[in-house]
Amino acid sequence: MKLDHDVYVRIQTDLLVVGDYIMTDRHHASNGNYDADDPQNQVGGIIPAFPLSGWLRHGMEQVVQRYGVTVCHPGESNADFRKQAVYERDLDDGYHEKGACAEEMDVDDICVILDLFGGFENRPGKFMRRPIQFSPVRSSVDYTRGQAEGHYRRLNRNVVSRNRDDNREPLRNTELDAVANLDGCWHLSFRELKPEFVGLLAEAIEYLDDHQTDFMHQLGGARNFGAGIVDCDLVNPLYEEHELKRVFDRGKDTTTAMDEKDATWADEYRPTYVEALQQRLEGWS
Repeated sequence: MKLDHDVYVRIQTDLLVVGDYIMTDRHHASNGNYDADDPQNQVGGIIPAFPLSGWLRHGMEQVVQRYGVTVCHPGESNADFRKQAVYERDLDDGYHEKGACAEEMDVDDICVILDLFGGFENRPGKFMRRPIQFSPVRSSVDYTRGQAEGHYRRLNRNVVSRNRDDNREPLRNTELDAVANLDGCWHLSFRELKPEFVGLLAEAIEYLDDHQTDFMHQLGGARNFGAGIVDCDLVNPLYEEHELKRVFDRGKDTTTAMDEKDATWADEYRPTYVEALQQRLEGWS
């Protein structure tokens, strides 16, 4: 059985606030008719791939560093940062200068993070991270295209006066774009399917799920307000399209064939890919 270049990560979260903002399918200022509390206001939209990609990369970095291996720093290659001391601490904490591995090693042996994500000297990444399109109408969600059920809301945060005479008069108002009760999948496509890439993805998703309540491993912003705690799981890459749809059908259980594929993935495929990752990292230890 051969793996497809397309894989899916199931993502479930009660509240998601992303710093790159959420693009919705309607104009909020349209005649002042937008009402976030109106149950008839069926607003769908897109969650950009930028925060998702950063969240996944952070998990992958943690996996590699747990093997005692440094990874490419995610910043600019010239290390021209406002806070030089922060950059230097990063280099002491499991990173090497971005692109340094490409100068010292053959292209097939460079840092696995740089190999997968690219981004140095016009080096393309080896996989595509798509945005997640969400809709509040479950029947219109196509999970095979990396879509999700989610409910858009615009949240208001008021900072009010603490002076008793001001009667809690608002001093400042901040609006946040948020998606609540998100349940769907993130579609990733490998341009080049190396076994160590699949092993790293599987390990990273498991790590992020296990550490979902850790502040550093939550997704997006407003983490102090309970946003960004994500249940995530790599959907079995051995599933066929109709089986992928069944994963998200709340009225159906897994089939016998799906259970057999789960056992095959856990006992045969996943250990092989993780072993390939370990072999790739041995040259860096």
